[in-house]
Formats: sequence, C-alpha cells, structure tokens
Amino acid sequence: MPERTYRLYGYRWVVLAVFMFINLTIQILWISYAPITGIAAEYYGVTDLKIGLLAMTFMIVFIPLSIPVSWAIDTVGFRKAVSVGAVLMGTFGVLRGLAGENYNLVLLSTVGIAAAQPFLLNAWTKVAALWFGLEERATAVGLITLANLIGAAVGMVLTPLLIESMPISTIQLIYGLVTAFSALLFVVFTREKPATPPCPPGQEDRALMLDGLKHALKITDFWLYLAAFFVAMGIYNGVSTWVENIIRPRGFAPTDAGTLGALMVVGGVLGAVVLPPISDRIHKRQVFLLAGFIAAVPAVIGIAFANQGWLLFASAFMLGFTLVSVAPIGMQYAAEITHPTPEGTSTGLIQLFGQVSVVFVYIMEALKTRDGSFTPGLLLASGLLVVSSVLILRMKDPVQLSTQ
Repeated sequence: MPERTYRLYGYRWVVLAVFMFINLTIQILWISYAPITGIAAEYYGVTDLKIGLLAMTFMIVFIPLSIPVSWAIDTVGFRKAVSVGAVLMGTFGVLRGLAGENYNLVLLSTVGIAAAQPFLLNAWTKVAALWFGLEERATAVGLITLANLIGAAVGMVLTPLLIESMPISTIQLIYGLVTAFSALLFVVFTREKPATPPCPPGQEDRALMLDGLKHALKITDFWLYLAAFFVAMGIYNGVSTWVENIIRPRGFAPTDAGTLGALMVVGGVLGAVVLPPISDRIHKRQVFLLAGFIAAVPAVIGIAFANQGWLLFASAFMLGFTLVSVAPIGMQYAAEITHPTPEGTSTGLIQLFGQVSVVFVYIMEALKTRDGSFTPGLLLASGLLVVSSVLILRMKDPVQLSTQ
C-alpha cells in the first residue's frame, strides 16, 4: 500500500486567521471616507470628487502592480511577498493618521496603503492551495472574502459614529494602529507551507508563472468570468465609493449611508458563509454565479429608486448576498479551470480586472444628473448585469470541462 504523503494540518487555521485579519484591516482603510464624503470634503477643504479619489486610488494603483506582485507571490513565496504588503499597509496606515488636515499628505499615504493591496488580494487562492485540500478551498477563499466584507462593514458603520466625537485624523490614526497590529501578527505567525502537501499529487502542481499566464489566457471560460467579475466589482466599488452621494439627493443622512453599506456587506457575509461550502460539497460553480448575477438586477434598481429606508436597506442587503458573496466561488472556479496556472497568477488577473473597474466608478460620477442623482449610472449597472448573466450561461463547470 503506497505511503500517504499528504495531510491537513490544524495550523492552517492560524495562517488563515492572520491572513484574514490583514485583509479585514486594509478594507477599513479603503472604505472609511465613503460614508462621510461631505464631512471629509469640508474637513480637508476639497471637493467630493477628491474624497472619492481616496477610495479610487486603491483601484488605480492596483492596475500596474497586479502582475508583478503575482509574479512575486508565485516566485519568492506567499509569506515573504504578503509580509511586504502587510508592512507597507501598517506603516502608511499610521502615517495617514498623522497627516492631520493636510489632504496632499493623506493622498500620498493612501497611495502607499494602496500599493500594499495587491500583495493581499492576489494571494487569496494561493493560501487556499498551499494549506487546504481541494474540498475546502472555496470555503477558505470564502472566509477571506468574509474578512474583507467585515472590514468594509466596520469602516462603513463605525466611521460615521466616531465622527461625532473626534476629528477625522484621529479616526484614521486609530485605524492605522489597528492595521499595524494586524501586520505584526501576520509576520510573526504565518508560515509559507506545511511540512507535507494538503492534497494528493496532481492537485497542487502548478506551472511557472509565464507559462501559466499564457495557458490561462487561452481559456474562453476564463475570459468570460473576467468580464463578469469586472462588472460585479465595478458595481460594488461604485456603490461603495459613492454611497453617501447616491442617497443624499433623496434626503438620507451619512448614518443612513453607513447603514446601507453595512447591510450590503452583511448580505455578502451571510452569502459567503452559506454559499461556498455548498458549492464545495456539490462541486458546482456556474449555477451559483448565474443566480447571483440575475438576482442582483432588482437589488441595484432598488438602490437607484427606493425612497423608503426599509426598501433601500433591503436592496443593499440583497445586492451583497447575491453579487458579493459569489466572488469566492468565482475565484475558485477560475483557479480550477486554469490549472496548472499558478493560483497567484489566476487570482492576480481576476483582481486586476476587478480593480480596472475604477473606470465604472468614474463613469457613475460622470453620468450623475444636475441634481446629483446617480440613477443613470445605476441603470447602466443593471443592464451590464443582464449582459454578464448571458456570458455566465456560456461558462461550464470544471467537471464538465474535464469530460470534454
């Protein structure tokens, strides 16, 4: 009987936990200005667009760094590469809090934080592949997504509450110190990989990055998913970035903006907990993606037109549950259909397309009406969801692909 050369280690949950924590804290830094856009614009003496730029900077900086960072993750190792990002995040997070009312220093510090983001986002499936068996990988990526969503919820809800008792610079310093602590925990407790693989031979082998990149870009279903993910992230980033501006013309307050953003995240959290394990169990990906995109259409329409709080908040929750929570399933789907492309490479390409969605964030702002309504941009988002659903219909599950 052949010797068993693979096993699952309990320490994988420690590695996952500290990785989730740094992903959580960088999301707080990303979104913390969105629910207080008007207040922040007055505090720094700038326009709403310049406050929106603080969130959009994360997407802009990600674009040129994504592929080099993916190469670093696959070449020098997950632990070393992500540690660089964690240290950058912690350092510039604290510096942004120390910048006071100087918008230019805040923007410069935000660029430094943004440079850390691809090191974190592009390693999601790499962590799952190094430490988890095939049947747990979508679940692991789902938990990382869960951490990201919780971070966004904290930034959305806590910032409008703290602004009532302290200046923005103090809030940012608190966030920066928490981020630095999370970076320290990651550097101290994470490990590159277990002593033996977590899966049978053949499930962990991956090609070199350049060969894997060429292989991935030849797969039609991968391109279809990239297009759909671009739309999903464009809508999520657009609503998150302009959350206060979207509801302000209808008489809603910054605290309502925080509630809307939080409920969108809560929906995503609930979906990320429930859906990926089911997807792992039945090993189906495409049906979850299709259902999520179709159900997101009425949710976006609700956010665009709802004048009553309960309907607005219900729409936000539904958007999170349907659209945001299927992201980990989609990432695992991409990792499976592009095998043997390295996980860092496939995830990096996905995240790259997601961050290029900053174009849609700009388009939403450009399409707003004279009275400040974002309805035209949200209607465009609904149409793009329909188009994306058609693309997903053409995608095949990994099992289907392997039998052809």
